[in-house]
Amino acid sequence: MDSFSQPLKAILSPSHLAQFQDSETYEKVVKYIERLNDSVIGVKTRDDCSESEGIKAVLSILDQVEEIAKSTPPVNNAASRFGNPAFKDFYDKVSSASSSLHEQLPDIPSEAIDELSVYFRESWGNRSRIDYGSGMELNFLCWILCLEELKVVQESDHTALVIRVFWRYIAVMRILQQSYWLEPAGSHGVWGLDDYHFLPFLWGSAQLRNHRYIKPKSIHDTDIVEEFSRDYMYLACIKFINSIKSATLRWHSPMLDDISAVKTWEKVNTGMIKMYKAEVLNKLPVMQHFLFGSILSFQPLDPEDKEDETLDDPHTGHAHPHVHNHTNGDRVLPNGKVIHLNPSTQYNNDGPGAGQLESGWGDCCGIPVPSALAAAEAEKQKNPNTLRGIPMREGIRLVPFD
Repeated sequence: MDSFSQPLKAILSPSHLAQFQDSETYEKVVKYIERLNDSVIGVKTRDDCSESEGIKAVLSILDQVEEIAKSTPPVNNAASRFGNPAFKDFYDKVSSASSSLHEQLPDIPSEAIDELSVYFRESWGNRSRIDYGSGMELNFLCWILCLEELKVVQESDHTALVIRVFWRYIAVMRILQQSYWLEPAGSHGVWGLDDYHFLPFLWGSAQLRNHRYIKPKSIHDTDIVEEFSRDYMYLACIKFINSIKSATLRWHSPMLDDISAVKTWEKVNTGMIKMYKAEVLNKLPVMQHFLFGSILSFQPLDPEDKEDETLDDPHTGHAHPHVHNHTNGDRVLPNGKVIHLNPSTQYNNDGPGAGQLESGWGDCCGIPVPSALAAAEAEKQKNPNTLRGIPMREGIRLVPFD
């Protein structure tokens, strides 16, 4: 590639989003998700796999990000259940270190580092809002896609990119979520897979596609979840949710409960891919934050004025609501079930107003949502030994959900 450019937002309207859905970059992102998905069908998270020098370098970078987090402790913010201000210091440190971190990658063009750094730093959350959602997770996917476009990693690395690199990224993100009480981006409430992530469920369901005994309904069996969570990302995510929310999945995670009724993991997996396209890549509240440079490029036919935009401005590039009524906010689950929303709900032209429950996957600058991890910590401080007479586990504490 001859030249590189600073990634910028380009999707500012429903028209732009429709054009993007017909673009080469949209096709490239979808195909990449599918290829990575195919690479882990029947593969356990702890299985051996080849690790190229590029993979080892990326893992080393993620280790260093974790060290930055550990060296940036949260400030005393016990009175609030919202994001901890120390996250901004962490974000700034990662941003400052980004160039030197990228220089550790083999065969990386030095002139590409600025472009890659934008996706990299946006992968960890939003500095202004101290939140995290599927849009930030998408930035990490774009980062590794760009690394493959630049030949830092290869097609032969696909399995390692999922079960080593991506899963290591999730581990670091869990540390950030627990340390800084990152708020879920937007306010989708319980209408998500978990408060933060989508891809570990998508690729995690691929891991289980050929399993003879573990079925989608097995997520309700605590013994199975405990025994196999180290081998399958999907079950590890279920275990994490159960560790911070009490009651049952039926109450605090009804979407996962609905999906568990699907007969086979193959249907869950193919449904997850369709769901990702519908609920992430095809939703304006998420995609208005997508960044386009020279590697992942897109230029709408009717670009609007983007002068003086900054990534740290939480309102930058947003199509905020002009309220009227319609019903295109319905949810389609992997099992084909459609959740029909109330037609009297006040919607903008891509769903409800920014920050409302049904607005895409919740990645917008709407109403702040307290971290469930913060609520769990508050419960711990109130009653450090028991919760409703139940001995508390070490580590993350249960949230009283019912």
